[in-house]
Amino acid sequence: MTISGGCLCKSVRISVTGAPLAARTCWCRVCQYLGAGNGAVSVCFRTDAVSVDGDVKWFESIANSGNRMSRGFCPTCGTPLFSKALSRPHLIFIRAGALDDPNLMAPQMTIWTDAAPDWACIDPDLLKVPGQPPPVA
Repeated sequence: MTISGGCLCKSVRISVTGAPLAARTCWCRVCQYLGAGNGAVSVCFRTDAVSVDGDVKWFESIANSGNRMSRGFCPTCGTPLFSKALSRPHLIFIRAGALDDPNLMAPQMTIWTDAAPDWACIDPDLLKVPGQPPPVA
């Protein structure tokens, strides 16, 4: 199974050789910035299963959880592509919108619901976590 993706301008291409581990919609304040006001939907993979062709720019910050995060984006078109916690280098989250097949895995939970704006559309059928959930195994 090979999963592919990339950015809007096609300068960055992503190839994944392993199955997704989890998918989440996140409403933390940082993901609201990344999602232009919406929550960000990300799919988790093992880092060693992901390869990237093209230049990715990385930005480090401290997440609402207190974790030091590194977030990757295309420096040409600005498409958000990746998120990884420096404390869990074996895992990487790819933004669902950067996958060639965004239906690959639907979110199983919505996290940081306490930070969501009042108008947020949160799927009532998904598990809702008010803050940071336990890490993906």
